[in-house]
Order: sequence, then C-alpha cells, then structure tokens
Amino acid sequence: MNISKKHIVLFALFIVPLLFYIFLSLGINNFAKLPVLTENVIDVSSIDKKHQFERNISIVTFFGKNIEETKGELFNLNEKIYKPFYGFKNFQLIVIASPEVKEDVEKLQKEIGAYTNMVNWKFVYANDAEIEVLYDSFKTNQSLDNTLHTSKAFIVDKEGNLRGRTDDEDSAGGKLFGYNMKSVAELNNKMKDDVKVVLAEYRLALKKNNADREI
Repeated sequence: MNISKKHIVLFALFIVPLLFYIFLSLGINNFAKLPVLTENVIDVSSIDKKHQFERNISIVTFFGKNIEETKGELFNLNEKIYKPFYGFKNFQLIVIASPEVKEDVEKLQKEIGAYTNMVNWKFVYANDAEIEVLYDSFKTNQSLDNTLHTSKAFIVDKEGNLRGRTDDEDSAGGKLFGYNMKSVAELNNKMKDDVKVVLAEYRLALKKNNADREI
C-alpha cells in the first residue's frame, strides 16, 4: 500500500509535468494555421517604397477610384478589424487608391480619424496598371470592377503570402480569398477569427524560438 502511494507521488511530481510539456509541444507544432492561398504576392513596396508587406501582417483593400461611394466598407473594416488589432506589433491596414481620389481619401481620413487612432492606416496611391498588376498577383477568383475597386479585404502575412480559407461553406470550391467589407457579419465572424489565428501563429513561433534559445 505504501509502495503504491509512493508511486502515485512520484508520478504526480515527475511524469505529469513531462506529459504536460509534451502536450504543449504538440500544441505548438500542430497548431491549426490559416491556409496560404497565394504565395509571394507582389510587395506594395514596388509601388511605394515607404510601405511594404514584408515583416508586416497586412489587411489590404483596393478602392481604386471609388472612395466616396464605398467608404462605408472602410468604416465597417475599421470598427470590426482595425480597432481590435491595431495595437499589435507590425499590424497595418493598407488602402490602395488612385491619385484621382486623393481629396476623397483625405476627407475620409479626417472622418475616421475623429474617433480612431489611424497610426497603422497606410494609403498607397497607384496608377491603373500598378493597381491591376498588384491585384492580379493575389490570384483570387474575382476581378476588380471598372473603377479598380473590390469590396473584399485581404490578409497578407509577413512573408508576403495571401491567407484565407480552403473550407469555407459559403464560397465556391471552399476557397475564401477575401472578406466582404459590406457584411459586418462576415468581418465579425470570419475575418476577425482568421486575423486572430495569424497573430497567434507568429506569437507561438516567437515563443518557440525563444524557448529553443534557452535550451
């Protein structure tokens, strides 16, 4: 009987912590990552040297020549995605627009800036050809409209890869390349969760790297 108690104590002191460590290690290695849908999209730095996708988690939007009529989409994105995450390191929201709508963009900045810290909003002006080439590199299943605008917002990771879903029940073939900014529900229920997953990936990778250095 005494031997059994001793074994139980030893098991609790040594074996349980070991099993817990193994469980954590498996959790890090098998963490469900958000799928890569397109590798190595063209970096926005090819258009504007002040900004880049590399080493940043970027929410990318294409508004082309259509800011004033579709700015409600950006208001939705600001509330549901930008505000909850803008405090994270290397997180940014990029708006691709035509120089033709610069005045509308400046007006929009004032409207949103009245109640939002826009420190991680980045506005990139590009000509028609540059916008089309950049968007085409995302290799989505939809095209820009005739004003070079799309209602979709995209997640680009630190390696310049487009992230999304491969098993989305509401998308053709299950692939969700971008998230509909017109739909508060989609931003709140899908995009917010997916941004959390990408952020968690990098946090776990950082913790693992730090742990490896300590060994």
